[in-house]
Amino acid sequence: MILGWKKRYSDIIKEFKYSEKKDKESAVILNSIIKKSNINEKLFSLVKNKTVFVIGSGPSLSTAIPKLKNYKKIIKIAADSSVKPLVENGIIPDVVITDLDGDENILKKIGKKSIFVVHAHGDNMEKLEFAKKFKKCIGTTQSNPFKQIQNFGGFTDGDRGVFLANHFEAKKIILFGMDFGEKIGKFSETKKSERKIKLMKLHTGRLLLEWLSTITKSELFTTSKPIKGFKKISYKNVDNIIT
Repeated sequence: MILGWKKRYSDIIKEFKYSEKKDKESAVILNSIIKKSNINEKLFSLVKNKTVFVIGSGPSLSTAIPKLKNYKKIIKIAADSSVKPLVENGIIPDVVITDLDGDENILKKIGKKSIFVVHAHGDNMEKLEFAKKFKKCIGTTQSNPFKQIQNFGGFTDGDRGVFLANHFEAKKIILFGMDFGEKIGKFSETKKSERKIKLMKLHTGRLLLEWLSTITKSELFTTSKPIKGFKKISYKNVDNIIT
């Protein structure tokens, strides 16, 4: 577990009034579902010392997708809600970060292709059985890791993808569709009643990435909204970064 995570998890529990007990119960359920595997080794071979794209479902994803099509060989880590528009445009993520609240048909469609990083928390216990649909799958928690359940850090699917890339020692991490602003992307399919909590989550995710930028060895870039600790680049600059 990344040094300093316990304090940040404690802050999240307090701010969002989550139950650590339920988080742990959910992790126990996921642990009973996840099989032992060598996925960690596969992730290291995919990510270590490589340039990695981390893709979210922010407003800029619409303009990012045509650009992403040009980079077939770059490793792509996608937040759950970005997967549907990516797949519909012929982009299959190498890694999907999910707490299983995305489009089940799309997730099932790529269930044998992508590596799935399934997150257990207090509100998704009833969905965890769906993880059995994935051929290559590892489990994560926000609480203490144990057995098959790991903790790379992060809170929302998007920022957890960046923490994952950091853990597996990516050389460069470039963000697409990760805006963390006051506008919620259409692909996130957020209901009006959930808008306030969604913005709170995005704010927390942004703060976590700013913290990560102070301790990571990876070079950090974003094509989306500026984030402290990440170098803001244009789509035209991506070629210069990856070479």
